Amino acid sequence: MSARRDQSENADSQPLRRRTLLAAGAALPVLAVAAPAAAATSVVVEPSNVQQTILGFGGMNHTVWISDLTAAQRETAFGNGAGQLGFTVLRIPVHEDRANWSREVATARRAVELGAKVIASPWNPPASMTESFSGGKRLRYASYGAYAQHLNDFSAFMANNGVNLYGISVQNEPDYAQEWTAWTSGEIVRFLRENAGAINTRVIAPESFQYRKNLSDPILNDAAALANVDIIGAHLYGTQSADFPYPLFQQKGNGKELWMTEVYHPNSSDSADLWPQALDVGEHIHRALVNGRFQTYVWWYIRRSYGPMREDGQISKRGANMAHFSKWVRPGYSRITATANPQSNVYISAFKSGSRIVIVAVNKNTSPVDHVFTVRDVGSATISTWLTSQTATLAHYNDFTMSNGSFNAQLPARSIRTFVLN
Repeated sequence: MSARRDQSENADSQPLRRRTLLAAGAALPVLAVAAPAAAATSVVVEPSNVQQTILGFGGMNHTVWISDLTAAQRETAFGNGAGQLGFTVLRIPVHEDRANWSREVATARRAVELGAKVIASPWNPPASMTESFSGGKRLRYASYGAYAQHLNDFSAFMANNGVNLYGISVQNEPDYAQEWTAWTSGEIVRFLRENAGAINTRVIAPESFQYRKNLSDPILNDAAALANVDIIGAHLYGTQSADFPYPLFQQKGNGKELWMTEVYHPNSSDSADLWPQALDVGEHIHRALVNGRFQTYVWWYIRRSYGPMREDGQISKRGANMAHFSKWVRPGYSRITATANPQSNVYISAFKSGSRIVIVAVNKNTSPVDHVFTVRDVGSATISTWLTSQTATLAHYNDFTMSNGSFNAQLPARSIRTFVLN
């Protein structure tokens, strides 16, 4: 690799097509602009300024709509060795037909064995519990108790097959329900207040398709409903980054978790290996964690042409962007304050666990950029770095030593680079 060394060393389906339009139409792409590499700008990392706890990164497996992951692909997804994604979250469906429940066991069980959390989301209750209204479908009010038991039955089934669910959702995308069951915010609050207390695992709600706060605000503003929910879940299809922050959750969500439980970005039409477009994933994760303060980031299908794993089972460029976080920012790490946007098209996030610090840097500029990284309250450290660019994928880049609490580093043009400080 001919890139310049660090100075410190010398010192599917129909719903997917509709959602693609939402995602693609949400914002115009940011055009990368050239930035001179000569003038180093400053990045300050503050390990004592702790933000949210990170709970994991992962994706969806839905074996009724696409084929299950193979045994080898499960290792690639949830293992954390060379050529593996290091995912620590698996999302599965709660099928309305119990005959399909067993289809999700093999991948979920292996994910748990490799240390992942498993969450589940229903698209529909059993047909006997639903009714039509205004051309749509909803859960009968008289069936709320039976539905809570249905969710418990699924949880018990998975537990009996070696998978203790971390959490279960009330409904996938109740506000984007042309082809599945719709819920109003009032119905969700009613179910949480009256029935969710009987659910024997963590409860996730509302999983709005676009992080629409008019679906989650009523939960946060109702003490009885909020008491029976454990995770505020959201999807980010077409959500503007300005809408990622959630002051009401920061005000009233103490003790609750904030999960981003589904997205693909920027679309489902392009190859996941298209470069530099794949860097949009690195920026999107950065904004979700830094601006949105989410504790997880969960992709839609794990294995797909536009996903983190290609159909041939190999990690894609989009997947490599996810892995720059998931392989080194493990569950239980804390996000810490860092200079998030030191210059145009550069995005910095930082995390810690004990004395280990991880910095993830995205450079979308067409030229390399230099930065001086100052890590407060840390004098010296050994640093290992990994790089993904047009020509490298999760490649070990170099090792060097930091002294006197700072180091100079160059971010190659159109790249994502992870620094691990020990």
